[in-house]
Amino acid sequence: MRELDVITTHYAKLKLQDIRCILATVVHVDGSSYRRAGARMLVDEYGNIIGAISGGCLEGDALRKALFSLDRKENKLVTYDTSDEDDAVIGAQLGCNGIIQVLFEPMDYTDANNSCELLRTVAEQEVPMAISVLFNLDKSQKQLGTILIAGIKGAVAGKQTPDNLHKALLQKSKEVINEGNSCFGELEIGDHRQYVFIQKHQPPVNLVLVGAGNDAQILAQQAELLGWKVTVTDGRPTHANKERFVGSCQVIVAKPEETLENIKIDNRTCFVLMSHNYNYDLAVLKLLLGRSEIPYIGILGPLKKYNRMLNELADEGLEVSKDDLNKIHAPVGLEIGAETPAEIGLSILAEIQSVLKNKNARPLKQKTEPIHDKEVNQFQKISI
Repeated sequence: MRELDVITTHYAKLKLQDIRCILATVVHVDGSSYRRAGARMLVDEYGNIIGAISGGCLEGDALRKALFSLDRKENKLVTYDTSDEDDAVIGAQLGCNGIIQVLFEPMDYTDANNSCELLRTVAEQEVPMAISVLFNLDKSQKQLGTILIAGIKGAVAGKQTPDNLHKALLQKSKEVINEGNSCFGELEIGDHRQYVFIQKHQPPVNLVLVGAGNDAQILAQQAELLGWKVTVTDGRPTHANKERFVGSCQVIVAKPEETLENIKIDNRTCFVLMSHNYNYDLAVLKLLLGRSEIPYIGILGPLKKYNRMLNELADEGLEVSKDDLNKIHAPVGLEIGAETPAEIGLSILAEIQSVLKNKNARPLKQKTEPIHDKEVNQFQKISI
């Protein structure tokens, strides 16, 4: 499951048991840090933690801050400076050289629009969403917290706010969804100043495995660990069944020409053809050609199999466009010396991740820039 799904699922359990909890969110990072803005963790009144806001160096102190804020029943902003190697509070001396702002929000179960309830709304969506979190660097001021969930068509859920603030957040939310990056900036509301972090939340990757062999079982399990949605389709009911694929993935028994009939395709739907049946894979490949929304098509097997496919398609008068050739990866996967089904699965998932993120999958040691690309844009101050 994705971290957000894990947090909201656990929140629902705590709510049923009436166990108090608090949400911690990284709302801004200046410099380097292990987790970026948008990382979250949920802490209950007994000190149990779900999720993470760092690699472990902040969680100990954050737990203490969370329990203090939970007892005070008020939102609280905490600043961590990981560039200070002598900071005894953090005590990790990681030299990350980052200043991290973390917002703590106690959950009020009587509030249908508390932060976790709003995040549950996000988790249920299958389209990009924008999450607006307001905070104030002047810690003596009120920290408004998670306040609005918006889609490309407008507000989906949120807390009541003045019309001018609501309109400004909606406009920025649409920009975030359209432009692809989260954003951070200052809002001047009359005599008051607020900062807002608007996070773009992508729906999970949809991975369609054409073939239900033993290697597909392992690949499906690995993909589910990443929080991806998995669909397995095969013409053999002896292979494509819930006894063999016990996770949350969808299993479809279908002839190759019927493969797409029960699959919703969007720009995060990736296909891997791995039926170990040449004719089955070829028939499905024909269905995928020309589907511009599909970003990735992987074909398991040697290069000569792929070349044979291209030759047969040409003999049938089917021209494979340049766009389709660019999105087809055959043989599938990155060259990492994979031999076992699990290793091959790793190479496939890594390649899909690199394609979706438009990365070249080179070693990080070869990068001269920061590990994390700039994922949060800063906008100029808006006066409301």
